[in-house]
Amino acid sequence: MVKKMLLALSCMTILFPVMAFAAGPEAAVLDTGLNSLWIILSFILVLLMQGGFILLEAGSTRMKNAGHVAGKTIFTVGLAALIYWAVGYGIAFGGDLGDNMLNKFIGWGEFFFSPATEMAEGESYTTAVFFLFQLAFAAISLSIAWGGFAERAKLSAYVVFTFVFIAFVYPVVAHWIWGGGWLADHGAQDFAGSTVVHLTGAVAAFAATVLLKPRIGKFNKDGSANEILGHNQVFTALSVLLLWVGWFGFNAGSTVAIGDGFFTYVAFTTMLGAGAGGVAALLISWAAQGKADITTMLNGTLAGLVAITASCAFVDPWSAVVIGLVAGVLVFYSVKLFEKLKVDDPIYALSVHGMAGIWGTLANGIFATQALADKVGVGQGGLIDTGSWKQLWVQFQSVIVAGAFVLVVSFIALGIMKKVIGFRVTEEQEIIGLDLSEHGAYGYPEQLKKPGGDIGV
Repeated sequence: MVKKMLLALSCMTILFPVMAFAAGPEAAVLDTGLNSLWIILSFILVLLMQGGFILLEAGSTRMKNAGHVAGKTIFTVGLAALIYWAVGYGIAFGGDLGDNMLNKFIGWGEFFFSPATEMAEGESYTTAVFFLFQLAFAAISLSIAWGGFAERAKLSAYVVFTFVFIAFVYPVVAHWIWGGGWLADHGAQDFAGSTVVHLTGAVAAFAATVLLKPRIGKFNKDGSANEILGHNQVFTALSVLLLWVGWFGFNAGSTVAIGDGFFTYVAFTTMLGAGAGGVAALLISWAAQGKADITTMLNGTLAGLVAITASCAFVDPWSAVVIGLVAGVLVFYSVKLFEKLKVDDPIYALSVHGMAGIWGTLANGIFATQALADKVGVGQGGLIDTGSWKQLWVQFQSVIVAGAFVLVVSFIALGIMKKVIGFRVTEEQEIIGLDLSEHGAYGYPEQLKKPGGDIGV
């Protein structure tokens, strides 16, 4: 009997090696390995969100630009990886300026980042996997910015702005809030990036779409708007599903630890916020227009995800639902507002990522609980839980300062580009489509390259 028990225990130890690490250094190594595995899986989920952005932008625009959308997304993600490795990561998370005050505003160091091949004692995860995870976030913010370029920007503009955005714009905001900067010192709560990722990308998109001006045919001389329909609503719906799945890596992965299972709570609130956003958007469009608009519902789902991104680790479940519901209603009216202002936003980046990003960041100041703020170790409870306005002021401050910084730098960079190399394709190129004018081939050659010159405008 004893022999059988020993044999069984030995087999279980082989099959489940965690039993062999009950305590001591071995347990710490195991925890670090599991954390690193969780972060790399989250990185993969966030990277795959680029597939969602390809389908979202392609489905929301016209067929003659589909190949361009797909190709430039892959290219700019690759370029962003190289720039973030060389410069961006050091600005965001470097800290060796020799001046503590300067370090609160910009990181410096870790350029051309070279991670250790072995984990240092006391580390919770490897530095290489942290770099990859942060790179994926930077690339997402960049893809949001491309919403303001859609269907009318030169390919060269994408190349140049990728350098500016990934080397300086995004990393500075990330440093302020996530890299130990001055907003972090004030207790700014942005768990996975409603401001750092989404608002930053949306404000850059706003600068681009203002400087580029609307697409041909979007607005009439009397100021009324024409609807330029995307070519594939099924693509758009599939993109939302891919982004939704990827968002669990985005939010839950930001715990950067398996630990006590808190990442599952973050995933839980994320799901509630997304569901509430989609439901609210569909219902408000149905009530206001008499028709349940599919595009509005899809935008509402994404808006719910954007809004809950800042607060997913700080709020109770009922608050996550409220945050998502408000985001769904907000996105419906925001789209109409930008159209009245004659801002041409083909993939609704300004509403989905900008307005919902602002709301999500501010929502922490209202709904965050003291218990969860203490658990995460950032800031304090919001107005409802503590009766204090302090956290709401900090959240408001982070939105205003980060938004203003991105707006000013983006306008300057894009304005210089517009003067020096040109920013927008010619009218003829825009009518032909960016697939042919920028790349020499259609994304849908059988459908577009027809006798008689029909290009599927």
